[in-house]
Amino acid sequence: MLTITLYSKPGCFGCRKTAEKFTALGVPFREVDLTATPAALEYVTEELGYSQAPVVVVDDHFHWSGLRPDLIDEAAALHAGSLAGTAGRGE
Repeated sequence: MLTITLYSKPGCFGCRKTAEKFTALGVPFREVDLTATPAALEYVTEELGYSQAPVVVVDDHFHWSGLRPDLIDEAAALHAGSLAGTAGRGE
């Protein structure tokens, strides 16, 4: 099964909307508060190069920053495919 991590911060509109969209689509995800987890903040900024929340990481190879409904839908499709045993981005 796919692992989806949502890196967020309190009061972030895009973070809340991203979480709501994943929940509405029935896609499980783990949420990590960047303000409470220094190692996560370092990972997002230093390793991934992002400076804006939310940051979504799907299985460490597919990630983005900001509110991106199109990519949330793509991650949901990947999740559905992983449940069926056919994970892949269709590339």
